[in-house]
Amino acid sequence: MTRLILAAALLAATLVPAAAELLAPSKDRLFALPATIETSDDGARIVVDYQEMRDINGRDEIPERRAHATYVDLSVRRAQRDVTIQTPAGNIPHISVGKPEGARFIVAYLHGQGGNRGQGVDDFTFGGNFNRIKNLAAQNGGLYLSPDFADFGATGAGQVAALLKTYANASPQAPIFVACGSAGGAICWQLAQDADLVPRLGGLLLLGSHWDESFLKSPAFRARVPVYLGHGSRDRVFPVERQETFFRAIRAASPGYPARFVRFESGSHGTPIRMTDWREVINWMSERR
Repeated sequence: MTRLILAAALLAATLVPAAAELLAPSKDRLFALPATIETSDDGARIVVDYQEMRDINGRDEIPERRAHATYVDLSVRRAQRDVTIQTPAGNIPHISVGKPEGARFIVAYLHGQGGNRGQGVDDFTFGGNFNRIKNLAAQNGGLYLSPDFADFGATGAGQVAALLKTYANASPQAPIFVACGSAGGAICWQLAQDADLVPRLGGLLLLGSHWDESFLKSPAFRARVPVYLGHGSRDRVFPVERQETFFRAIRAASPGYPARFVRFESGSHGTPIRMTDWREVINWMSERR
C-alpha cells in the first residue's frame, strides 16, 4: 500500500505543470546571446562574444538601418497606437503596443539623448530588437510603451512616472519593467526613488547607460527590484569599468541582490539595445520579484 501511495504521488507530481514563464518563446534562436566567454560573481556577471561582422552585418540587410525580414514580424503593427493621455504631469505623447487595460505586464522603453518615442518602436533598427519586444508584449497579453518626455531631470521623470502610474491603475496586477537607453538611465534611477511606484516595479534594465550611487539608498534597492546592466566593452560615452564597479557595489551592499551584468566584448554604446535578449531578462526578473 505504501508503495502504491508513493507511486501515485510521484505520478501526480509529474502531471503538475511547471509555472508558466511570463514571456513565451518567440524567435529565441535568432535573438539569443552569442557564446559566453567568461562568467564571474556567481554567474551574475557574464562576458559574451559580440562581433560586429556577425551581429550587425550578418543580421542587417542595411547595416544599422534595416534588419533582415526574418528578424521582424510586422503584424504587431495592428496592436500599435500613437496616443496622448492626460496625467497630473501634463499631456504625454507615447506609442503603446498591446493591451492598454488588464495587461499581464508592462514594459516601457525610455530613449536617450536625441531620441524620441519613435525610436522604441522602430521595427528595423537595432537588428529588429524593438520589433521583438513589441511582439513579445502583444503575444503574451502585455503592454509595451515608448514615450516622449521633456528632459532627463525631474520634469521628465515626473512625466514618465505619471504615465506608468496611469497604466498601472488600468492593469492592477501587472509588474512594470523599465528599460533605459543611454542618458535615459537618469530617469530609471529617479523612478527608483519613487516610493509609490516601486511596489509595481518588476525590474530596471540599463542599456548602455550610466550608474547612480544614490540607488543604493533608494526604495527600489530596499525592495530588491532586479537590475540588469548591459554594456559594450568599447562604450566611449559611459566607460564599462565604471558600470562594472557599480554592479559590484550593488552586490556588496546587499549580498545576493538580483543584479546582472552583461558585458558585450568589443561592443559599442548602442550594442546592448541591439543585443539584449528581452525575453530572457524579463523572465529572469519576474522570477525574482
